[in-house]
Amino acid sequence: MTTRNRGSSTQVWTLPNLVSMLRLLGVPLFLWLVLGPHADLPAIGVLMVAGVTDWLDGFLARRLGQYSRLGELLDPVADRLYILAVVIGLACRDIIPWWVAVVLPARDAFLWTLVPFLRTRGYNALPVHFLGKAATFNLLYAFPLLLLGDGRGVVAEMALVFGWAFAIWGIGLYWWAGLLYAWQVRTLLATTEKPGRSIDVG
Repeated sequence: MTTRNRGSSTQVWTLPNLVSMLRLLGVPLFLWLVLGPHADLPAIGVLMVAGVTDWLDGFLARRLGQYSRLGELLDPVADRLYILAVVIGLACRDIIPWWVAVVLPARDAFLWTLVPFLRTRGYNALPVHFLGKAATFNLLYAFPLLLLGDGRGVVAEMALVFGWAFAIWGIGLYWWAGLLYAWQVRTLLATTEKPGRSIDVG
């Protein structure tokens, strides 16, 4: 269920970490573009850069062997902050219904309630699962399409259709991954004894 540390270091200023930090800076920028001047095309550009850098930081870490504990933390945090920022921004613009803006953060809040149980077995966080990554991939495609669909014309209509297709799949996979994490935590609690000391898994 869990992944052990892959030689992660305590380094901060690595190239993958700098890419992740750059991605985090895009979160407030996106919200300002969407809620302030309603500059949708630049906002879509920010989301596209976020998607590219989400892949790039992992690629650089593997290629350069620059794994770090900070990097293992920044990647999922950036994903969740982008999802939170986008659903709030789009809901405030009435592009998506508010139930979408509630159901996605609710999944993350649910997972946070599992962390204290993990710590009783010496683990600090849930590992990133491929299903969760697939859900994030779908959502990061859905959001710019839904934003592009907030207009008129054939392009906007097509963007809206494909955007909701990605969004529905993304929401379903997001919660499926969350329930899978919960089941894995239950299995861990049932099969693992409490350690004498905490084990940091990054």
